[in-house]
Amino acid sequence: MMEIEAIIYDLDGVITDTAEYHYLAWKALADELNISFDRSFNEQLKGLSRVDSLELILQQSHQTYTAEEKRQLAEKKNEHYQELIQKVSPNDLLPGVELFMKEVKQAGIKTGLASASKNAQTVIERLQVTNLLDTVVDAAKVERGKPDPEVFVTAAKQLGVPTAHCVGIEDASSGVKAIKAAGMYAVGIGKEKYLAEADWVIPDTSHLGLNSLEMKISEDNQA
Repeated sequence: MMEIEAIIYDLDGVITDTAEYHYLAWKALADELNISFDRSFNEQLKGLSRVDSLELILQQSHQTYTAEEKRQLAEKKNEHYQELIQKVSPNDLLPGVELFMKEVKQAGIKTGLASASKNAQTVIERLQVTNLLDTVVDAAKVERGKPDPEVFVTAAKQLGVPTAHCVGIEDASSGVKAIKAAGMYAVGIGKEKYLAEADWVIPDTSHLGLNSLEMKISEDNQA
């Protein structure tokens, strides 16, 4: 039976939901560029890096942009986002997450964060959960974004745990793909039809529980 030695969390949609702040930041940038951008289009950006998100948005423009102009636009979006996340507080933790993170730490299981956000450190500090994470890997520390497994593999290496003994928790299809490609057990949070590759899908974070997770892994091993 698989022994859980580490649990590695995604940030957005797992620990907190800063998706609204990302949406507002992209919307502000799109408005400045006279590009049509709404919540429906924003769904396509879920799990993508800032650079990949910008490329998708700029495809809606009739204008072409140089690499330097794109870099400046990505930076401008980040400035909008950084202003917005100053409002983040522990009240923004998703239901049941803090309890689960504390339960995991008390069980002596190592913990990590694998996020596509370059602002992950700022957000977890504002959420006041830094002490519940042993390592943080964000987009600034890896070359390839999800669904590439690099961010999860890097977190496992920093924790000194083989990927086969790690559980990854994600809410995006690209994130689940990254977890599976890393050779980890994947927990998906959300709708099963979007997270079909996950080993265990739960509707929301309030269903997270260490005992439930261990029971599901035990069932999978016996199947």
